[in-house]
Amino acid sequence: MNDFPQKRRCNKKLRNSSEENMDKIVHREVEKQRRQEMASLYASLRSLLPLEFIQGKRSTSDQLNEAVNYIKYLQTNIKDMSSKRNNLMLLPGRSFGSSNGGDRNEISNQAVIRPCLVGLEIVFSVIQTPLSRVLQLFREHGLCVLSSISSTVNDRLIYTVHAEVNDLALIDFADLKDTLTFMK
Repeated sequence: MNDFPQKRRCNKKLRNSSEENMDKIVHREVEKQRRQEMASLYASLRSLLPLEFIQGKRSTSDQLNEAVNYIKYLQTNIKDMSSKRNNLMLLPGRSFGSSNGGDRNEISNQAVIRPCLVGLEIVFSVIQTPLSRVLQLFREHGLCVLSSISSTVNDRLIYTVHAEVNDLALIDFADLKDTLTFMK
């Protein structure tokens, strides 16, 4: 008769130990999943940082510190660029906001021409020049237009044109830029 309470205690211990084992297994799995998620997040963070910010940094705490430094660097760049933009907008002779029609006509056309892989990339801003006149001008200068993108900003047309050129040496960049600048 004395054995019966001892069996009960033994069964209770087995039940408690099996519950503890299940708790340990569940805890281990949850912890494993958490570590995997954190490793994935750290890898994602590393992929967003430029190489010069993480070069030579192996520990995650160093990488997190470099991420903070990179964010501060970006914030200062944004502030600098915003102040430069504001200063440019305040320059005399520039009209970027809403203004009367007379001020808009004082702004000349603007053009930037630079070589690219297929020939030339030409970005220019005009007030009311139709694209057909611009394409005709390019044909006269021996350019073959591959693509053209246009958009309107503050009543100005901005064209970005990629043109194929057989020989860049034959293109007179200054003449093309002047022609685009003084086109009406």
